[in-house]
Amino acid sequence: MDVQVLGCGGRVFKTGQTTSFATGDDGDFQAGTPVPSPRFTDNGDGTITDNLTGLTWLKNASCLGQQTWANALAAANALADSNVACSLEDGSVAGDWRLPNRNELTSLLDLGTFDPALPAGHPFMNVADFYWSSTTVAVETIAAWNVFFNFGSVGISDKANRVFVTAVRGGS
Repeated sequence: MDVQVLGCGGRVFKTGQTTSFATGDDGDFQAGTPVPSPRFTDNGDGTITDNLTGLTWLKNASCLGQQTWANALAAANALADSNVACSLEDGSVAGDWRLPNRNELTSLLDLGTFDPALPAGHPFMNVADFYWSSTTVAVETIAAWNVFFNFGSVGISDKANRVFVTAVRGGS
């Protein structure tokens, strides 16, 4: 079943859940556009291209460590070629990278698995349990959304907390 979002020109992709727990659930219908194969391309320069979204991610998903939200924004924006901790050799310059938003982070999830909730055979290294997004919680602006890769869920944390950081580039 190919599902499109009306008026958006975009597609809604399958979640990855293939086990059905009740008639009519996601595992039963498995609605959505199939995910491309291969899902990811290892660019051999410290980056991974997501063939579903076209976004480029750090291969070493935790090379920027745990930081407060403000420091996470700055660290992602300052990331550039020759970053030793991230083994980055992609020709990027400061400002090419950024902290991903909540939707970008959740686009990586495969809800048919856990610990991590990423597609089988994903090429990421050092995947941590949860990551900052650049998205502030509207009702609680001292907090930002984060994505839990261990279970494939989302939550919030106070921006003063230290949470893992990854970076993305691309998108519009």
